[in-house]
Amino acid sequence: MTHTEAPLADLLWTRGYTDPDWIRRFTAAGRELAPSRRVWRGPDPARPLPEQPADLDDAFDGGDTALTLRQLFAAAHTDAFLVLHRGTVVHETYLHGTEPHTPHFNASAAKSYVGLLAAVLAHDGLLDRSARTAAYVPELAGTAFGDARIEDLLHMGTQVGYAGRPYDKALEAQRYHAVIAPRLRPFGYNGPTTIREHLLTARATGEPGTGFRYENGNVEALAEVLRRVTGSSTSALLSEVVWSRIGAEEDAYYVLDGDGVEAACGGFSATARDVARVGEMLRCGGAVGGRQVVPEQVVRSITVAPDGYPRRVRFPAAPPTSPATLSYHDLWWILNDTYDSYMASGIHGQRLFVSPGLDLVVVHFGSQVVSPAVPAAPLAEAFLRIGTHLAGLG
Repeated sequence: MTHTEAPLADLLWTRGYTDPDWIRRFTAAGRELAPSRRVWRGPDPARPLPEQPADLDDAFDGGDTALTLRQLFAAAHTDAFLVLHRGTVVHETYLHGTEPHTPHFNASAAKSYVGLLAAVLAHDGLLDRSARTAAYVPELAGTAFGDARIEDLLHMGTQVGYAGRPYDKALEAQRYHAVIAPRLRPFGYNGPTTIREHLLTARATGEPGTGFRYENGNVEALAEVLRRVTGSSTSALLSEVVWSRIGAEEDAYYVLDGDGVEAACGGFSATARDVARVGEMLRCGGAVGGRQVVPEQVVRSITVAPDGYPRRVRFPAAPPTSPATLSYHDLWWILNDTYDSYMASGIHGQRLFVSPGLDLVVVHFGSQVVSPAVPAAPLAEAFLRIGTHLAGLG
């Protein structure tokens, strides 16, 4: 069997990401490592989450996977795991020093929250999905993102390369981290030091809207559009539209770049319980306790992938031999199952899983190693097993 070594220069960008403890240092301690801005929970009391523990071990009996729930936690390097069924907490686990009040990085699951904000603004007539990004952010004219439509950003529809480099998804993700976090820069780093500088180096390598490429810059460009449209920071906008209206227990927060701009595509942290409240609001058609937080039409449209984009796309963590079985719409992953399930997903095992047909919301936070040598934990499969098990209990 042949093995291709990564160029020595590239190894600078992978330091630490093969060690779960190193990963956990950054997933659980963002405010200690970079400037941050809170997402205010609002003045109202926290909305209680009723609890009725259920034994989930039986959900993993039989089938193709031999993993027990405890083994799943070990494989996924789980830090927090919470299951809501019909609005009630039936399981809650915290490991490796994580506690119910501990904010944890959501990583790229945060992309879906930006997609939700954009969909709400478009529904309210404040954002034109067919407009070019440069119409809102003139400085991006001539870049891959400025010349793309808002619709393209929402569906990862740009074809982009940065600073003349051949595109490599994994390396570009690490280079993005170096933009926002000086501690993650390798020795001798001389690249962009702010998100806006980074976006200005993007050039189109193909026509927008002609393919799917999962790329952070789409979300950062979209977040800048939302800031221009509303005049609010990303933190303030998320607080106003969602966080202050779901009965959150804790403030959330975003880490900031050198310009004081939120890292919208993955720099968001919140507790598992509050992310579960977001999921429950979505499961209930955008409502919390009879109060409509997000327009029902916006929520119902999440699982409706539009014409003109790939209906089936490859999940970033999927092995090369796996079939492309997911759809992607407004920065949400759609499972195309019989339960209308969808999820927000981030590197190292961050998930918000919503399954209206199973009355299920699952939050998973982890510090899982991402490597070809380490199989990805079957999280979505496990969530569905749990949901069908709970549905069978009545």
